[in-house]
Amino acid sequence: MNINKNLSVHLSDFPKYDESLIDKNLEECMLLAQQISSMILALRRKAEKKVRQPLFKAVVPTNEQRAFEQIKYVAELIKSEVNIKELEVLQPNVDLENLVKKIKPNFKTLGKKYGKLMKDIAKAFESFDSKQISQIEKSANYKFSLPSGEDIELENADFEVITEDMPGWLVANEGNLTVALDIAVTPELEREGIARELVNRIQNIRKSSGYEITDKIVIKIEQNAEINAAIEEFKDYIAGQVLANSLEIVEKLNKSAELDFEDYKVKIFVEKI
Repeated sequence: MNINKNLSVHLSDFPKYDESLIDKNLEECMLLAQQISSMILALRRKAEKKVRQPLFKAVVPTNEQRAFEQIKYVAELIKSEVNIKELEVLQPNVDLENLVKKIKPNFKTLGKKYGKLMKDIAKAFESFDSKQISQIEKSANYKFSLPSGEDIELENADFEVITEDMPGWLVANEGNLTVALDIAVTPELEREGIARELVNRIQNIRKSSGYEITDKIVIKIEQNAEINAAIEEFKDYIAGQVLANSLEIVEKLNKSAELDFEDYKVKIFVEKI
């Protein structure tokens, strides 16, 4: 029985891929974008900052020029994904200012190599300063001498570098990647966060009301000291996002829905034109 494979895609053979067309650099760039985005989002959760709340800045130091160029290439994508205003990618060998690093010995690997010297090695680790720790991180084999004269050689598996948080920042490490996130929320950023949250809540009202995606609406919001400034500043943005022909703050609403913003409540009236 002859089968006409053109009748359906399900009857067609899988296409053969051309490995020469695969952009390995682009794949590496996207992997970095995923890793950095995931780390920033984890820091947001730790700081209890919702993704709709814009944050000002994240900083990513790099150890090599290739990584620097790759992260710069996907910086805009990362910024959009995690809702930050700026992503600063530091050139290789440029450390984060005020970054506090600690180094811990891997007793399992070092013990096999140096056994009875482990007590002295642990003391040496405690004495390493930030400059020495950075040198150890960037070196495939770092050598130093104990006070007793024995030479010690460290490989990547022999230690773990821990980055502590800077004042006003949270820091995360994952493999060779370090990300620092500025978690301070300025009044300007807070107002933008309120506007973004309002857009989300109004879109939910549209959906629950059964409005079509192209339906125009009018919006009235009862005045509230917590949000008045945000609405005035981002009025056009909110209206544009939710297809509102008008958006106004009124003194009192008799007919309204109530939105719970945790610290305060917002009364809002949404109607299709």
